Amino acid sequence: MEIPAEPPRRVSMHDVAALAGVTQKTVSRVVNNERHVAPATKERVLAAIKELGFRPNAAARALVTRKSRRLGMVTMSTTLYGPASILDGIEQAARSAGYALSVLRTTENNAEELQNAVNQLVDQGAEGIILSEPIDFGHPRLDIPAGVAVLSFGSPSEHYRPEEIVVGTDEPEAARSATEHLLALGHRTVWHIAGPESWAASRRRIAGWRAALAEVDAAEPTVLRGDWTPRSGHDAMRSLLHRPDVTAVFAANDHMAIGAMRAIADAGLQVPRDVSVVGFDDDPVSAFLSPPLTTIRQDFAEVTRRAMHRLIRTLEGHPPAERHRAVPAQLTVRASTGPANPDRATLRPVS
Repeated sequence: MEIPAEPPRRVSMHDVAALAGVTQKTVSRVVNNERHVAPATKERVLAAIKELGFRPNAAARALVTRKSRRLGMVTMSTTLYGPASILDGIEQAARSAGYALSVLRTTENNAEELQNAVNQLVDQGAEGIILSEPIDFGHPRLDIPAGVAVLSFGSPSEHYRPEEIVVGTDEPEAARSATEHLLALGHRTVWHIAGPESWAASRRRIAGWRAALAEVDAAEPTVLRGDWTPRSGHDAMRSLLHRPDVTAVFAANDHMAIGAMRAIADAGLQVPRDVSVVGFDDDPVSAFLSPPLTTIRQDFAEVTRRAMHRLIRTLEGHPPAERHRAVPAQLTVRASTGPANPDRATLRPVS
């Protein structure tokens, strides 16, 4: 029977020191980019590292520098455009700054699972924890060791720790501008298809919608609930189509707005002649609908850039003076919104 070959031995710092003719301490200083190493000595060490293919052990390096250059992120297991865009931006920013990123996706969506995920990341040596978990569990105060930086995406509240970095889109103001746009077109009120009640983003968008209606003393219709999917937007819109006074709808994300538009078309009505529709997020598909969707554009690239800049500065010993930041969103007007149709109220109710 053939005896399997032993795996090759990992090149050690001792091997590098022997080839370069220096001490292991000197190799350690070069690897960790410390000062007080003569240029010629540094060149010999770097040449030996290249020749031997030496790769520093991250755990050992962390013991010396007390820096793991590792970040941990907790995010919900979802393919929704917003959370996926934030994850993409964080991965790019971490890589550019030379940090490794470990991502744990939650599935059961409860506070215990969130705490377990944080514990795992801390045990792996994460210097910073990024919370992109959009589900709100009543704002649990997570147990995170002192010295571990924390970045959350959202809006500051009394439940966040004083040293926590909080960055996100100004969702209340964005929802307000979407509602104001429809009111300015002559619609007497605006109906709202909201996201799940457990999402903090849903409540922030409802708050902006309500504020816009209250400012002009417009009637506040009952909130309809969706689950971010086109199907839920379609079902919510169908429940309104028996009412000829429904002329404007603001959906809390583009996918629900797309479903609402389909329900309107299925009923033999037209967008925006009979019902104007506004979404939220500016999903890339929104510009290619028929008609193209008026929506709120969240600048996820700018949100993650600002957030990660603050986190990296904190980890490098230069915490920013401004830890909380709400990034403005932009109303993108397309063809799914138009003036209120004065004949809409006389149309035959849709069954």
